[in-house]
Amino acid sequence: MKKFKYIISSLITVASLISCNNYLDVNENPNAIHAENITPELLFPGAVSNAYRVQAGDMMQFGNLMMNSWAGDVYHYGGLYPNEFSLSAVNSQFYDGIWDGIYLNVNNFVAIENYPNTDHRQDKYIAMAKVMKAFYMQYIVDLYGDAPFRDAFKGQNNLAPKYDNDVDIYKTLITNLDEAVALITLNDPDAIAPAGKDIVFAGDMNKWKSFAYTLKLRFLLRMSNVTGDLANYRNTQLASLSAAVGTSGSGFISGDVLENPGYSTSTNDKMNPFFLGYFYNSAGNEVQNHIVITASENLAIALNGNIGGNTTAEYQKFNGLTDPRRFRLFTSVTYNGVPQVKGVRQGATSGQPGAPTDNQNVSKLAVGNVVGSTAVGSIAQLLAVGGTRSGVIMSLAEAKFLLAEASLRYPSLFTSGQAAFNAGVLASGVWVGANSASMNTYITQTATRPGLGWVGTDAQKLEAIMTQKWIALTNVNPTEMYVEYNRTDLPYNPVAVSAVKTRRPYRLVYPNSEYATNSANVPNISSDVVFTKNQYTPFWNQN
Repeated sequence: MKKFKYIISSLITVASLISCNNYLDVNENPNAIHAENITPELLFPGAVSNAYRVQAGDMMQFGNLMMNSWAGDVYHYGGLYPNEFSLSAVNSQFYDGIWDGIYLNVNNFVAIENYPNTDHRQDKYIAMAKVMKAFYMQYIVDLYGDAPFRDAFKGQNNLAPKYDNDVDIYKTLITNLDEAVALITLNDPDAIAPAGKDIVFAGDMNKWKSFAYTLKLRFLLRMSNVTGDLANYRNTQLASLSAAVGTSGSGFISGDVLENPGYSTSTNDKMNPFFLGYFYNSAGNEVQNHIVITASENLAIALNGNIGGNTTAEYQKFNGLTDPRRFRLFTSVTYNGVPQVKGVRQGATSGQPGAPTDNQNVSKLAVGNVVGSTAVGSIAQLLAVGGTRSGVIMSLAEAKFLLAEASLRYPSLFTSGQAAFNAGVLASGVWVGANSASMNTYITQTATRPGLGWVGTDAQKLEAIMTQKWIALTNVNPTEMYVEYNRTDLPYNPVAVSAVKTRRPYRLVYPNSEYATNSANVPNISSDVVFTKNQYTPFWNQN
């Protein structure tokens, strides 16, 4: 399987300006595989692993900073994350790598989807590509709204693709998920079995079907606030989904959706990109991000049980209840005689409130994020485990919280809300290696805490779902949680003390690459527009 690891990089290259115009420009190198010979089995492994690199890189940092889970070690380094904290430069350069990276890699899924298949030989690869395309293109809509879609991914045949309405893209992606399920269900005997070329489920098409169903639920819940014809569409789709997976959600994923093209620690390029980006490189040297990133004060309060007695109303539900995941997520620091996650208030500088100078040790990213429950006693052992661990595309915890919310909002279609909620909390603990007995005790204790456990009104239960999802997706897929925050305004997410805005942006500005190469079609979105709900806000969040 390792020989397929990054084969995509030797097959497809892009022009210096990355835009949705030129995502399949193939250089005819006589020593490389010709374009017409790039089959789905060659494309798929690299397409998945390179798409995950966007998720583990720009999206990891963006989401954790926007969700006030990360801060910077201001005691030893200055000028950390000024744009993210001040929110004064949310412009066409602000995390433009998310748009560019997703489009670049979705192009490869589209190439698989469009591969000649009159004999049904490629059914399974096409189904898998449709699911992965839907997974990543959803973030384009969720973070930007309208985007090129029908005219995109055509290379030199269309260098200036028009923008589609975001709602139309959403509906098409939902249809793509249905098409994937239909291809899998067809199970044509002539279809090529992906086996080792499938770096996600090793050719288990039933798991791909469950992933498609789970992703479809995410799409439909994102539309929870729409009205009129869109609400009717959503409800019809939810009913058909319930019929397919069962009211208890048995047809959804039952484990984490992971990718692993054969990660190794032989070189940086072959390592798990999250580990490489935020822990150590292949030589065992600590990378810059691991040196400067610390827990935020906001998350530390939640994980420590508000031991400092912060009087903010939103923190009271945490009082006295420590989270067993805390030292698996961030390192333990003894402060005022108590081991705890010691965070920094976003935007504070050393000596200011939220960054006291009486103890300048802060909690950094802990090993639980990259080794789970595996014991490691040295950097070499950490490198061997963390550098080769699979990357999380979609966590089981997220899937369970989706089912819990669906049960809360649509009880006639989905059940088992409390069981799903508890399973989501537990799955989060399993991933980072928290003690299972402690996690079960914690779940029992939260059941008396409205807004933190499954108790109280539906509004309080929704707050609990989003609070626990926030913790569970920290250091896993925090951009997903940021999108959910924009949908629900949950959980509590204070802006940095240096912020010039009162809340985080509802969307991002289109990147420079679009204004440079597709200026005739890209909407002219100013920085101020993204901080209010308006016609440019993603359609599901305009109400």
